[in-house]
Parts: sequence; structure tokens; C-alpha cells
Amino acid sequence: MVQKKKEGALTTAEKRIVKGLLAQNWRNQDIQALVNGGRNGTINGARISAVKKDASQEAATTEEVEFWLIWKKATDPQTGLNRYDHERLIRAREAMVLAVQVFNSAGLRFKTEVFTMLANVAWTYLMHEFYTRKKISIVKDDGKTMALSELWGRQDFPLNEGMKQNLMALKTLRDDVEHKLLGKADLKWLGIFQACCLNFEKALCDLFGKDLTLSNDLAFALQFARMNIEQVTTINKYELPQHIDAIDARLTDGMSDEQKNNIEFQFRVIYTLDSASKTHSHFQFVKPDSSEGKKIHNVLAQKVAADELYPLKPQNVVKLVVEKSGVLFTSNDHTKAWRLFKARPIKGAQSPNNTDKRYCIYHSAHKDYTYSLEWVKRLVEEAQDAERLATIRAMKL
Repeated sequence: MVQKKKEGALTTAEKRIVKGLLAQNWRNQDIQALVNGGRNGTINGARISAVKKDASQEAATTEEVEFWLIWKKATDPQTGLNRYDHERLIRAREAMVLAVQVFNSAGLRFKTEVFTMLANVAWTYLMHEFYTRKKISIVKDDGKTMALSELWGRQDFPLNEGMKQNLMALKTLRDDVEHKLLGKADLKWLGIFQACCLNFEKALCDLFGKDLTLSNDLAFALQFARMNIEQVTTINKYELPQHIDAIDARLTDGMSDEQKNNIEFQFRVIYTLDSASKTHSHFQFVKPDSSEGKKIHNVLAQKVAADELYPLKPQNVVKLVVEKSGVLFTSNDHTKAWRLFKARPIKGAQSPNNTDKRYCIYHSAHKDYTYSLEWVKRLVEEAQDAERLATIRAMKL
């Protein structure tokens, strides 16, 4: 037997409003329709009739009824947000929309500065609403509300580590805006901004409901603007001022490779330009860690001269690691390292070119491997940590 859903009931405040509307000669069915708008549990006509018959029910004043009518019409039917009851969430969404619109505006040059400031505002309102609903005060002893940087240190902060690191990076950029000109560095941090947008969308929907999604307004965060690949390529070739590189270094200071590559810290994709006419061509985005993404990465790496990207033979690697780390590091240690970190296959493997392209490449012409400077950097870090070096040396060959 199907159980019927229990009808909604009028609250004490609603009963006063209904009595006030009846006193103004509103019809029962019109009152019922108005009360039900935006309600989770609807009422039936009998609830209105019961109020009408109740002589002891007090009616709301004319002013109360007028405000209630304004309040009732202030609810967005798509999101369910009311501009009087949900001001923080409305402001949070609008601040993030503004941040994206500014960044994507072709006529504006103040992109990084405005995006980081508005994104910080959006996240602050979002987290203030989260803690307020948990009945946790966001007001400090001095009467000021807690800043976002104060909230993310709490044990009950609702975002994961990757999202928190993204927020920390945004704060670093925002703070530097006050002291430095960031010039043409906007696209340098595009991945961090993109991750911020996607993280905000996820947090907004997870914490407050899917009806609040921004996907209807922002199809794909920053990427709904047309991307000009020649322009991006040219900008990325610019030599940025030293202070910009210094800021960039601070954003990832102390982070592991895994943390840097976390898509919630910095959005990274491999993109291909589909074969089509110029007016119809478009980008196809592929996750870097998917099988398709790895295949594309391998192809791209093979298109670049191997001598430029992987200039080092094993003996050169060993020599550089010793020089840079100041630690004894042997050829045997090197062999154990590439085995441990799966930089390349073992000798005689069926797929000798199945290497980690960050570190190593196979040359089919003379059947050997050469290594990148990134591999040297990795080994120097390992060698300078006694415990990690011991792990390498414990590897059985």
C-alpha cells in the first residue's frame, strides 16, 4: 500500500499572516497558492478554512502582511534562496560569478587582482554561512568576523587538504596585490583559478544543496570564454619579472609533487585541438591521469627533441646528484632509484619505451635511456633525506 505524504501544516507566524490576508478580503485559494510557493510541504485548502473559522486567531497587522508579501516574492524559484534569509549565500554566488566575469572580460587587464579579491569574498561568505548554520559564532572578541585564513585552521573546516592549499595560494596572490604590480602574469596562475572555481561549485552544492549550482550560469568556470591557443602560447613565453617568479615559488613552497599535482589545488588538463575547420575547431579536455591523457602525454613528449628534454646519461645523473646534494650517490643507487620509482622498465622488458616521461626516455635507435634534469632534482631531494635514501638502498635488484 502506498503511504500518502502528510500534508504540511501552517506555522504560528503563517496563521497570523493568513488571518491578515483574509481580513483584506483575499480568497482562500489565492492565499493557499501564495503560502505554498517555495514551501517543501504544501498545505491544502482545509488549513486556510480552519484559520478562517478560528475566531481566537490573531491577525497580522497591515505592515506585517505587506512585508510578508515582499519577503515571499524575494525567493528565487530556481535556487530557493531568499534575499532576506540567505544573504550570505546570495553574495557568495554573486562574488564568484563576478570574479569569473572579470577574468574572462576581454576589455579588462586587472584580472588576477580582482579575481583573487572577489574569490576570497565568495569563500568567506560561504564558510560564514556554514559555521552560522552549525550555531558556531564567527564573531571574534573585537567584534570583527573571522577571516577565511582563520577559519581554515579549524579542525571542523569542511574542505579537504587540496582545496585548503588552493585557498592558501589565492590568499598569497591577493596579499601581494597590495604591494606589487602583477602585470601579464594572469595566465601563469590560470590552473589555480580554475581549481578555485570548481572547488567552489563542489563545496556550494555539497554543503547547501545542488539547487545552488552555478553550472547553469557558468558553463565551465573560467573556460567558457573562447581560448586563443596562439595568444596563450605567446604569453607563456614571456620572461616574467623576478618578483612574479618569487610569488609563484611561495605558492608551492613545502608542497610535495603529489600535492602540487592535486587537481583541487591546481587544475591541470591535457588538451587536443580536434581536426576541423578553423571556425568549428574546439578544445577537448582530457584528465592527465587517465589512460588517454597518458597516451597523449607520451606522444607530445616524443615530438620534442629528446636531447633537449633528456640530455643526461646515467653517469651524468650520478655526478650531478653528488655535486648538488653533497651526498655519496653511486651508480648502484641510481639503478635502485629508477627501479623503486618506476622511472623506466627493467632491461629486456617487452615495452622498453614505457617510461615516466617526467624523468626518462628510451631511444630505440641505440637502445638505451637518457634522463631529464627533473630526475636529477628528484634524486637530490631523496639523497638529502637519510630515511628516503635508506629506502632506495634497501631496494632489491
